[in-house]
Amino acid sequence: MAGSSSYEGVLLGMGNPLLDISAVVDDAFLTKYDIKLNNAILAEETHLPMYDELASKGNVEYIAGGATQNSIRVAQWMLQIPGATSYMGCIGKDKFGEEMKKNAQAAGVTAHYYEDETAPTGTCAVCVVGGERSLVANLSAANCYKSEHLEKPENWALVEKAKYVYIAGFFLTVSPDSIQLVAEHAAANKKVFLMNLSAPFICEFFRDAQEKVLPYVDYIFGNETEAIIFAKVRGWETENVEEIAVKISQLPLAAGKQKRIAVITQGADPVVVAEDGQVKTFPVILLPKEKLVDTNGAGDAFVGGFLSQLVQEKSIEDSVKAGCYAANVIIQRSGCTYPEKPDFN
Repeated sequence: MAGSSSYEGVLLGMGNPLLDISAVVDDAFLTKYDIKLNNAILAEETHLPMYDELASKGNVEYIAGGATQNSIRVAQWMLQIPGATSYMGCIGKDKFGEEMKKNAQAAGVTAHYYEDETAPTGTCAVCVVGGERSLVANLSAANCYKSEHLEKPENWALVEKAKYVYIAGFFLTVSPDSIQLVAEHAAANKKVFLMNLSAPFICEFFRDAQEKVLPYVDYIFGNETEAIIFAKVRGWETENVEEIAVKISQLPLAAGKQKRIAVITQGADPVVVAEDGQVKTFPVILLPKEKLVDTNGAGDAFVGGFLSQLVQEKSIEDSVKAGCYAANVIIQRSGCTYPEKPDFN
């Protein structure tokens, strides 16, 4: 790797750090809490007993998660360059928060957490049935992130240092003003700003916040379900993912932005990339069903793999390949975890 010091802090992520509470459940559990597979929602009152119920299961696992943090950890793992990545988000001053700090450190990510005095560290229920997952996030402290933390000199220094900034759409529900600050900085300084559609509910209920930041976005990620909802709320009258990807890539750009590339994953179907009005598709690495452990973190891992090549100025094709490789590794393990070293070339 050419001069690893030039990669110090090259990639910054901001988002909701959550501790995943992951367990295999059954259809009755999904029905009881009225949740769907392959969906991600925010917890409501009715979901709160779910966390203790999961925690009481024999197969429960606690894994540091949160969409952006997963992607940054995977990018760091793929890069194998100490200190190449950094991350900001809000945790509580508690046992789970300490876990989170230890985990980030072990992953080699420079994490500057804002520690909230009052709220507990956020958790995400990961309910797994037949390898597919349903996510229910109880943001707690993650919801308390403030732009004042971002603007502290020691934290803004991470923004200054980064050449690429990635923020999942989930952060739109927490601190849109922080996103705006970073997005505008990226535009003014010719840096690459990347976001994710993240979930159907973001596209539906946080459309205004999403709309405001989209002009600044150089790369937008999402999956086919999110893309279809994104199109639907805009009355685009199509469910063709390739058409939608092109339309998303062609939405207006902020001053100083050259173009937008849309990257849409479709599970086991090919990845769709729209750039300059053209679509390319890239096959994913297929996995026999019996090797699938769970899909939790697959999309995050794809983004992490993609970013690991993009920050090295590799081609889109190489970036997609790395994304597919990382996702393939993660779905054969529980949660967004990985072996000691990647085997990607």
